[in-house]
Amino acid sequence: MTTEVILYYRPYENDPTQLPKIAEKAIQDFPTRPLSRFIPWFPHDGSKLPLKPKGLPPVISGEVAENVKQYLTISEHSVKSQSYDCTVDLLEFQPSLKKQHLIQSHTLNKQSNSGNLGKKSEKEKQHKRRSWSVSLPSNNCPEKICPLSKKLQNTLKALNLHSLHRAKWIIEYSVCKNQTLEDIWAKLNHLIRHDELPSCNATIQRHVGQVWVFCDVMYCEYVGNLLKERLALTGKINLSVRKHGVIFSM
Repeated sequence: MTTEVILYYRPYENDPTQLPKIAEKAIQDFPTRPLSRFIPWFPHDGSKLPLKPKGLPPVISGEVAENVKQYLTISEHSVKSQSYDCTVDLLEFQPSLKKQHLIQSHTLNKQSNSGNLGKKSEKEKQHKRRSWSVSLPSNNCPEKICPLSKKLQNTLKALNLHSLHRAKWIIEYSVCKNQTLEDIWAKLNHLIRHDELPSCNATIQRHVGQVWVFCDVMYCEYVGNLLKERLALTGKINLSVRKHGVIFSM
């Protein structure tokens, strides 16, 4: 049995004393250890199988088998046609290039990349904005919170939701009146930082034009009324619960 070794090296790193050592080290056998004898966890005398399936195996029709065979043939052909030579598109492995040209090319690429990174970082500073609200953990909850409405109580009972289940109010851009979404976001952060919205945190989803305010179900109506009043929202806002969607509107 023969082993074919293809050794790639850079033109300016062709030390004749090191290349054979690298090749020999690459084809050394991996260390192995003997495996322990397998002992089954079930009694087995060789006369019958320890486990027997309840049903018969599925039957593959001739049409399905033919489709699978065609798919495997196409996949095998595509795998064989792929090139695994990792040096095809690397300039430094082209025999016509000299070391000096390679160094100059590498230096120019490095300079251009650093310039692009500088421009990119400036743009990121301009457009990168915090998307989550900042709030301190607090146990201070408003003393006078009206119980949930009968309609919402029935909905929670039907969905089997606990009073501490998390829900979210969805504030659409269409209910912001003459305000932008960023105006609403700034006011909302002020309310949350000053602990005026119990159990709440929020996030702005700029790509869909929405602000999500998360709260416990037991405070959801109180929070919803406060949002509409303090943020001067017009129209309906929807209360959504994961896996159930919108369960309430006000």
